[in-house]
Amino acid sequence: MKRHHTMNFFKSKPKTPYELARNLKESIQKLDGPDKRKATEDISKILVAIKTMLYGDSENDPVPETVAQLAQEVYTNNLLQLLVDNIAKFEFEAKKDVAQIFNNLLRRHIGSRSPTVEYLCTRDQILFTLIHG
Repeated sequence: MKRHHTMNFFKSKPKTPYELARNLKESIQKLDGPDKRKATEDISKILVAIKTMLYGDSENDPVPETVAQLAQEVYTNNLLQLLVDNIAKFEFEAKKDVAQIFNNLLRRHIGSRSPTVEYLCTRDQILFTLIHG
């Protein structure tokens, strides 16, 4: 019996930190639009990809340069505020992913610096939103 080798056209190359951040921002902005179900599904997929980039997976450890690029894109696109403002609209697993992403970014250190903590200190609205729910 001859086996047919098929290429997996559906498996795309991993997205860059820039693409993930941009796609997440665009999907969050579509949550109140007519296609919010697709936006919610897209957000869930993007958050899994971001979490994998930050934590690695069974085959790959996180790449420090990529993590740094991703963190910078999160800050540049104000994604922490967007995530906090819209988390109630996310699927359950996506909410857990947001918590893990937030946790990872908060614990990041560059020497003695904590860039996400420094970022949050300049954007107190994120903290107020977290406190007030």
